Amino acid sequence: MSMLHAVSLPNTCISYPRNPCFRRRNFAPVRLCVSASLADPNGVKVEYTPWLIVGLGNPGNKYHGTRHNVGFEMIDRLSQEESILLNTIQSKALVGIGSIGEVPILLAKPQAYMNFSGESVGPLAAYYQVPLRHILLVYDEMSLPNGVLRLQPKGGHGYHNGVKSVMGHLDGCRDFPRLCIGIGNPPGTMDMKAYLLQKFSPVEREQIDAALEQGVEAARTLVLNGFNHSITRFNLGQKYKYHKV
Repeated sequence: MSMLHAVSLPNTCISYPRNPCFRRRNFAPVRLCVSASLADPNGVKVEYTPWLIVGLGNPGNKYHGTRHNVGFEMIDRLSQEESILLNTIQSKALVGIGSIGEVPILLAKPQAYMNFSGESVGPLAAYYQVPLRHILLVYDEMSLPNGVLRLQPKGGHGYHNGVKSVMGHLDGCRDFPRLCIGIGNPPGTMDMKAYLLQKFSPVEREQIDAALEQGVEAARTLVLNGFNHSITRFNLGQKYKYHKV
């Protein structure tokens, strides 16, 4: 098994370039370190760049299970599947440190409200020196049908206030991956805010639960292999998930 630390140890620390989008902070950054159980045939230690996986949502029982909190649900599912305890509060977020395979990851659920999510993401990424390409943001997406997922290497905020806040605290950068979870559009003339804070119907809940399982596998694939043909096939399959002939 891998041993994961938030300290600097010789010969076991991950090294990678500082993110050019981050301005200089007033604290000393920390490198996530992993003692890999595997080495190449020449005995050279394998070093990994960590991932920061952040789910967007609102804290508190009032918002549990609502459409706007599916990002939180994905983090909870990853926490369960990868046996990563969310047991630390840091930068206004509930944080857990662990790994997927040999790759170190941080799971985070910002505990400020949705519109202030960036107050957690920016400082966490800077503190642990996570590059933009390894910040995976998970959030609800009304432009996708309920339960349909999409993985993107970058993008805008699409009028999602949580994503907008994150971009603002990453100095305006948009080149970070996203896992979007479809929640569909409000029916008729229903108010958008009321729709986002509504819980799922039984059928919708089944679709979301299935999507969360698929999302865990997609996150694993991305962390271990990056954006390769598997992700392309995943997105194509999601596009036609509920397509009726």
